Amino acid sequence: AFAASDNPRSKRVLLRGWEQFDEPVDRIVSIGAFEHFGRDRYDDFFKKAYQVLPDDGVMMLHTIIKPTDEEFAASGLPLTMKLLKFSKFIMDEIFPGGDLPKPTDVEEHAANAGFELKRAQRLRPHYARTLEIWAAALEARKDEAIAIQSQEVYDRYMKYLTGCAELFRDGYTDVCQFTLTKS
Repeated sequence: AFAASDNPRSKRVLLRGWEQFDEPVDRIVSIGAFEHFGRDRYDDFFKKAYQVLPDDGVMMLHTIIKPTDEEFAASGLPLTMKLLKFSKFIMDEIFPGGDLPKPTDVEEHAANAGFELKRAQRLRPHYARTLEIWAAALEARKDEAIAIQSQEVYDRYMKYLTGCAELFRDGYTDVCQFTLTKS
């Protein structure tokens, strides 16, 4: 369907790391990568994206985010030992070096590169459901998953999927799709 669409723009999808792009592109879609770049690389990422997009270019950046300090304070969510232990588990065993941005981090670094924020769409309840579906699918194929990996790996990923689903349901984390245009 994509290749057959009636559109004068090119119809290639390039699956590459952002550092590998030097040629112009019409659009950029980044899904689930930004939170792994590291804060020290945000400016380089947005500068590169701005550089390779045309004047009417659009980028959709889909990333997991954490609330701003003000959002967290207003939420009334408790900071519990359970939350701290789960966060340590994620940082140690699932995403070492991962660092969730705040929405303001994305907005500020994008603006510094010349982008204009057109829309920030929060998808928290939908992503909680996605994680629940992934956990159910893994559980349904438990024996096969353990045979391919191990009980330890299976348990780790079930803990990750179900724990993250809870964080999203409760509001400790969110997913946001930022639509950015060149200004």
